[in-house]
Amino acid sequence: MKLNEIADNKGANKKRMRLGQGVGSGKGKTAGRGVKGQKSRRGVAINGFEGGQMPIYMRTPKRGFTKPNANKYAWVNLGRLEKAIADGKLDAKSKVDTDALVAAGLIRRPKDGVRLLAKGELKSKVDSWSRMLRKRRSRPSRKPAEKSPSPRRRRLRRRASRTYAVLETAGSPRLPMRPTGAAGVAGRETGVNGICG
Repeated sequence: MKLNEIADNKGANKKRMRLGQGVGSGKGKTAGRGVKGQKSRRGVAINGFEGGQMPIYMRTPKRGFTKPNANKYAWVNLGRLEKAIADGKLDAKSKVDTDALVAAGLIRRPKDGVRLLAKGELKSKVDSWSRMLRKRRSRPSRKPAEKSPSPRRRRLRRRASRTYAVLETAGSPRLPMRPTGAAGVAGRETGVNGICG
């Protein structure tokens, strides 16, 4: 094989359609833009324009915001943690922190911390966790749940039920202790455990 004989597979690199190269090319003359009109000209941006009617992106209500300095976590399932301990990649008797999870290949980088998700089962006993901030405990809610909670409340409950614990990295700021799960959602309303709002 010579250098000039090296070629990619047939059809791997498809050449783009050249517009305006004559009527026999299939995209000549008007080049697929049709005849006259605003869309046949150049420099026109009318995406989202509804002919003067109030466009959909202005009619829909906007609620909430995205926190610009929110903490970003790496996620690890409990099942993967158990598998790493069983395979010998992670030592359950030593301190389990973000550095140990990176060394075991469970996460690529710690970011602002590691969020352990309650998927799978952790059968091995871990002697020492690194600064565990909060751990979800299944306990009855102090406030009876509504028959049809709002979509936002359902999202909060699903997110809280998936979270098992959060590990904090050494350089990240200390997060406030806040109950999770159904009790945490009720607590945010009634001010249970000293948390209001």
